[in-house]
Amino acid sequence: MDYDLIVIGSGPGGYVAAIRASQLGLKTAIIEKESLGGICLNWGCIPTKALLKSAQVFEYLNHSAEYGIKTSGGEVDFEAVIKRSRGVADGMSKGVQFLMKKNKIDVIIGFGTLKAKDTVSVKSNDGTVKDFKAKHIILATGGRSRELPNLKQDGKKVIGYRQAMILPQQPKSMVVVGSGAIGIEFAYFYNAIGTKVTVVEYLDNIVPLEDEEVSKALLRSLKKQGINIMTGSTVESVDTNGEGCRVNVKTANGNEVLEADIVLSAIGISTNIEGIGLEQVGVKTDKGKVLVDDFYKTNIDGVYAIGDIVKGQALAHVASAEGIICVEKIAGQNPEPLNYNNIPGCTYCSPEVASVGYTEKAAKEAGYELKIGKFPFSASGKASAAGAKDGFVKVIFDAKYGEFLGAHMIGYNVTEMIAEVVTARKLETTGHEIIKSVHPHPTMSEAVMEAAADAYGEVIHL
Repeated sequence: MDYDLIVIGSGPGGYVAAIRASQLGLKTAIIEKESLGGICLNWGCIPTKALLKSAQVFEYLNHSAEYGIKTSGGEVDFEAVIKRSRGVADGMSKGVQFLMKKNKIDVIIGFGTLKAKDTVSVKSNDGTVKDFKAKHIILATGGRSRELPNLKQDGKKVIGYRQAMILPQQPKSMVVVGSGAIGIEFAYFYNAIGTKVTVVEYLDNIVPLEDEEVSKALLRSLKKQGINIMTGSTVESVDTNGEGCRVNVKTANGNEVLEADIVLSAIGISTNIEGIGLEQVGVKTDKGKVLVDDFYKTNIDGVYAIGDIVKGQALAHVASAEGIICVEKIAGQNPEPLNYNNIPGCTYCSPEVASVGYTEKAAKEAGYELKIGKFPFSASGKASAAGAKDGFVKVIFDAKYGEFLGAHMIGYNVTEMIAEVVTARKLETTGHEIIKSVHPHPTMSEAVMEAAADAYGEVIHL
């Protein structure tokens, strides 16, 4: 065997798994067809946050008078904004290169395909093919922008998230199809820098996985910012024959035609499981996902899968956690299976959205009797000082035992606050323990304590 472990794909699942394997003494290699760090680091999580930061800075400039600062206003240099985003991504990719060297992990550039349960065939960019053998192989090939038959992406007028990050010039108008995290973040970014944006969502609520109260609050906020949002609507077709796009949208009141320079398809992802040898080796799949056990082993001994290509949320931090669990099991340790009901979700628009655990609706459907508390940021001293009074923290407890069932937040910096609840739920913390945990003042995070107190009729500042 050339290696103890080969990982195919170097996204946040793959490269984290490789590093943990090396820490545990496994001779490890990682195969990557493009750039270390995968989609998340190069074309997803990291560069989009750089774009969003530029939009937030621009908004600060436009509202600086509210903070007692006089400016002559700002102007968006779209090319420079894109360049900064790419620079941030490139820097992070170099960081992963350093981590590979530090942990003595061999990096093999090329397209990896399973040839047998212990063999990976790698086709390099110059066309040469070489086989590598390993006792264990982890598939971490990730996903790509999903296409619908009536919304084919041409990469120019009808685009996916990847093209949305490197457009040659800022569009005057854009239709975003889908209101999950990807769609909402790009809608916020482009609207904030001056593009006229319309969001089309098939379901009745935007960010449909979130608690309904959060969804409605975000809808109000985004509309206030000038984004046109059409819920309960479907894009039937897009005509790209003219200078721009004519988007035929079916609504509850009939069909409507929207005109825009660009249509961004943000309707989720498709898994990258084609052409990687699954059929040849006999790895079982179902509905585009590789079937695995609680420790990510497939039906074939020595072959594992993690990240977007398996069950669970398609999130970077989920893939990383799965990679660590998978490798620790391979190395003979005794890791706990991942609790997919304690995975935080974050959307980095403004205001931000963050959540974990049961929504109110899901908790009721699960049969719990609930105690629910809410604390609005309008009552937070730190939020008022920051000029960010929009939003709230909502917490949900089981009335019988005090179990922390879930938390749902919308507001400034809440993506930095949700980890408290994730940790509390992991430790089986009750509502009363949250109330009695002294939070620093003044902070946004006080809202978690205050919301918990509200659930039990003990809130002070409401």
